[in-house]
Amino acid sequence: MKKTILFSSAAALLIAGGVAVAAPGGGKGMMRADTNNDNQITRAEMTAALEERWAKMDVDGDGQVSQSDRDARKAQRFSEMDSNGDGGVSQEEMEAYRATRKAERFAKADADGNGTLSQEEMQSMRGKRGGGKGMGKRGGKGKRGGMMKAADTNGDQMISKAEFEAAAMARFEKADANGDGTVTAEERKAAREARRGERNKRGG
Repeated sequence: MKKTILFSSAAALLIAGGVAVAAPGGGKGMMRADTNNDNQITRAEMTAALEERWAKMDVDGDGQVSQSDRDARKAQRFSEMDSNGDGGVSQEEMEAYRATRKAERFAKADADGNGTLSQEEMQSMRGKRGGGKGMGKRGGKGKRGGMMKAADTNGDQMISKAEFEAAAMARFEKADANGDGTVTAEERKAAREARRGERNKRGG
């Protein structure tokens, strides 16, 4: 029973750790591209974020993201948690992994490096993580599958770099209402509300 619980928890950590193929193309996920923490995203920031994300997703470096890449990514995450290499993840290893991830997030959010988070830094960190409810929804199979399906324009069950970038930049362009190459907080809010309205019309 204990092993089952630990395995389930480890699987949840794998998903939360970035196994999903979703592109940082819109909504709160877009905030991950805000590297200078000014609460807006430029086209250059978005492009850089996509390059970084793609490098992590395309594990075998063949220019396509397929099921084998996702399996390899999960294996990498599991290996990171299984610090003693015994093929299982103990409670101590899982807690250590979580602590490391939290420390990394804190260091990244602490933009001025003074060891404490200001109100602005806290708000920026929450925005990039997407909040509890948002992360839960993104973790669902349906929405993640929808993002993959939308990006896979030729229907070959794989996502090329061009497809990945096109899907993400399409969201960026849609959010950039005035076309100035920068998505502001107000534009992100308007884009979220528009998507929410579209989902409501479709009935979910």
